[in-house]
Amino acid sequence: MYDDKTLYGQRRRLRGEPEDAVGGGRVGAELNEDEGSFRAARLFYSGGADNRPARQQRARERQIAEQVSRRKERGGRPAGRARGLSRADIVDAAVAIADAEGTDAVSMRRIAKDLQMGVMSLYWYVESKEELHQLMLETVQAEIEAGAPSGDWRADLTVYAHNTKAALHRHPWAIDYIGTGPPVGPRDARNADQLIAALAGLGLDATTTMWILMTLGTYVVGATLREIQEMRWQRAADEAMAGMTEAEIADVNDEFERQIRGYGRYPHLVQILDTGLDPDAPETRDERFEFGLSCLLDGFAARIKEPGSRS
Repeated sequence: MYDDKTLYGQRRRLRGEPEDAVGGGRVGAELNEDEGSFRAARLFYSGGADNRPARQQRARERQIAEQVSRRKERGGRPAGRARGLSRADIVDAAVAIADAEGTDAVSMRRIAKDLQMGVMSLYWYVESKEELHQLMLETVQAEIEAGAPSGDWRADLTVYAHNTKAALHRHPWAIDYIGTGPPVGPRDARNADQLIAALAGLGLDATTTMWILMTLGTYVVGATLREIQEMRWQRAADEAMAGMTEAEIADVNDEFERQIRGYGRYPHLVQILDTGLDPDAPETRDERFEFGLSCLLDGFAARIKEPGSRS
């Protein structure tokens, strides 16, 4: 059903699952079907949500969903091969497309093509594109997974920070939607609840608790975004220099330093250049992340000791 030429098939093989597995994705395996996305939606396409094509699309989705609902009430079932489909299959396919091409490439029609199904078949499992978006974000939240409190709040926040960073590197499209607003679903809510629990017992008031967690999220997302930008810049630079000789590349790399030194206006920047330090060196990314995270946690520890942070 799902050949290895599709993004969906590739995603299944990377997870060690057979290409014809049914309902083997994380969403179907872990999320109760009656515990879907919350109404506090976080839409991918909010920028164009009120234009005419978007309204027409929503109207069409409602029409299809109503047709499917009436068929379900009459005891109907999906046609043909779609009976072996699951919501997990659809979400996995959508995430694979977003990972490879970004969220703009995600559509019911594209997913149906990758799954080799009719578009209407998808609506037996997902009511709308908006619901699909929330389920995609829930898939990322499942990968982040804030564990049960260990009694060591620093260790718990550190694990969550690392999990978030790793998940965002796997799914860069999610960086615009993770860590802001109310929970999108049960996994997101579970992570938030576990993080709050990690700080319970410290005597913090509600405001301080939430601001600590929001500050942590801001740092992790910001640091990860910088890393993603560095990687994109490096790929672009490699492509631009692909046809250049080693001497030409060295000359380009030296030009910035020659200009900074030649102007004579940036003595402190020259001092850094004299050390030979490359602030954006790929091999120091993990170390840089750990440095920033430890500074942040130290700051939290100092604030936790202050009487004003307690209820």
